[in-house]
Amino acid sequence: MGKPGPLNLITDVAGLRVGHAIDLRIRTGVTVILPEHRAACSVDVRGGGSGTRETDLLRPEASMPGVDAICLSGGSAFGLDAASGVMQWLAERGRGFAVRGHVVPIVPAAILFDLANGGDKDWGAEPPYRRLGHAACDAASDGAFPLGNTGAGFGAMAGKLKGGLGSASWQEADGLMVAALVAVNSVGSVLTPGNRGFWAQPWEQGNEFGGLDGAFARDIDLGIAAESRIARPVAGGHTCIGAIVTNAALDKAGLRQVAAMTHDGLARAVRPVHTPMDGDTIFALATAAWQDQSDAAGRDWLIARVGSIAADCMARAVARGVWLAVPLAGEDCAADLLRRQEEGKR
Repeated sequence: MGKPGPLNLITDVAGLRVGHAIDLRIRTGVTVILPEHRAACSVDVRGGGSGTRETDLLRPEASMPGVDAICLSGGSAFGLDAASGVMQWLAERGRGFAVRGHVVPIVPAAILFDLANGGDKDWGAEPPYRRLGHAACDAASDGAFPLGNTGAGFGAMAGKLKGGLGSASWQEADGLMVAALVAVNSVGSVLTPGNRGFWAQPWEQGNEFGGLDGAFARDIDLGIAAESRIARPVAGGHTCIGAIVTNAALDKAGLRQVAAMTHDGLARAVRPVHTPMDGDTIFALATAAWQDQSDAAGRDWLIARVGSIAADCMARAVARGVWLAVPLAGEDCAADLLRRQEEGKR
């Protein structure tokens, strides 16, 4: 009844552009999601170490009807300034919320911690994130883009493995589209103990994260599985940040439920998740280009349908982002570990 979109990326949702910017020296980056028109948006934030901006406006009872962009950034709290660069870019083009003769771009943002990845963080009086936010907008397109070491996931780690930026999409036969994008910087592991496979392996489509036929989660020691794969987890030092986009016509209240359901996808792909060291943040955005033609099921069923697909897409996006990530400075990466595991069985 459905299949991944043509690109298997968040840009499969029509009316959406995505841009990335990185700084090789600092080992950090920014990703921007730019809807063609202002779009309804909500958010769900979990874990004990979140870093966000403008998320109060996304509460269902708040008066702001839509957003102009979503900004995801490395840099910990310094990275929140990336949204200022996105605001500047939008304001230069007259895009934003019109109020009393002024236009104010609304750009919710979330950050992850990548300050300890070995990059040169001695940036002086002006952190690079405003510049990177503006540059990511300049680079935005509605086409294909690379995964792994790019954008907000450039300097990320996933447990002890190199993390990265992932994306996945799903298109139903009736035209409903749902897609995910995530920067994976978790304290938990995306691989089962013994590196036998991705936690998200049951949801893989084709060979999108390796297509390896290794053993999945059989006879797992749950005590081992519940432990972090890094030696010293630090409060606020990790976090997965991402977004779900659908072409369905959902309001902020519906999207809030979709964002909450999407966190199930993180739980399928990362273990442990939503820890005191993480600040997992998922935005949900609707372009409203597709209208449900069925009156029988109703709004609640549409929310459940979108949220269920979104969770699956998020799990796949997590694994894709880590599978395609490559080391920056000698870190282990999932592709190498899993290939060695496969070769050891032959």
